[in-house]
Amino acid sequence: MSDMARMVVELKLEIDKEPSCSKSVNETVNGSHQFTIKGYSFAKGMGSGKCISSDIFTVGGYDWAIYFYPNGKNPEDSSMYVSVFIALASDGTDVMALFELTLLDQSGKGKHKVHSHFDRALESGPYSLKYKGSMWGYKRFFRRTSLETSDYIKNDCLIMNYTVGVVRTRLEGPKQYSIIVPQSNMGRGLKEIMEAEVGCDIVFRVGDESFRAHKLILAARSPVFRAQFFGLVGDRNLDEVMVNDIDPTIFKNAFMQAMLLFIYTDKLPEVHDVMSSSSSTSTSTNIIQHLLAAADLYNLDRLKVLCESKLCEELSAVSVATTLALAEQHQCVQLKEV
Repeated sequence: MSDMARMVVELKLEIDKEPSCSKSVNETVNGSHQFTIKGYSFAKGMGSGKCISSDIFTVGGYDWAIYFYPNGKNPEDSSMYVSVFIALASDGTDVMALFELTLLDQSGKGKHKVHSHFDRALESGPYSLKYKGSMWGYKRFFRRTSLETSDYIKNDCLIMNYTVGVVRTRLEGPKQYSIIVPQSNMGRGLKEIMEAEVGCDIVFRVGDESFRAHKLILAARSPVFRAQFFGLVGDRNLDEVMVNDIDPTIFKNAFMQAMLLFIYTDKLPEVHDVMSSSSSTSTSTNIIQHLLAAADLYNLDRLKVLCESKLCEELSAVSVATTLALAEQHQCVQLKEV
């Protein structure tokens, strides 16, 4: 092989190779600790350089503690202030972390005093704690006379919150596999069983209409059916339920077609798919209203909320009165507000 041909082959081999790649991900593991000092007035005379410490708490695999100095950390430059620090309380070398100190406003106005290292991370980067006992905080955090007349102290109680973000670095390499996971078809399978009436063991009778279903599936989805079929006072041998005072047309649409479809598939069906010719006088809103009432009756909370959402979308001058009455009757707070 000539030198030119060999060079072409080698070049092609280099081009055909898949490029390698990796990713270094820097992120923080965050955690917070609330430190409450009750009886603040009894602590403020303890002297400069003396502190009150919190319980030790863990964030990012390291132990931490908060130190509050009522008369300042150093007598020469902070005796007129309160000092607050957080310290590494476990062994560690060059632990990189971000901090946020919040003094809680107890007046209810939400005017908390916040000092956040997180906001300055892009400018100064995380703080490095070199050894156990390394501290981050403020020697002159708050002038003591101003603090004692502020809303940060109430009933002789001071509350502060420290958030720690420990910086972690991890290396991500290329994934060596890719498996496509199909969508769940459990709902479709149960729907097919329901429509084919395979293995049905309970019959609902409404007038001249009868509807077949499965007690186990109904009991798994509704606590009302579970109690009726398998509860302490339930009848395990029950194979027929008579439903009185419900119009068969409404029952067939709102219960049989829609509610059972939800029970078996966990989805709210399209109303036009379940409305039959015998219910041509019923509107979509009317069907959803009856379905909401049925959902409330059988403790199907998700279906009830789905119906609330649907009624909100279809709200009009024609339906607002009946929808408001329905919301009041079935304790639908969100629907009532809309």
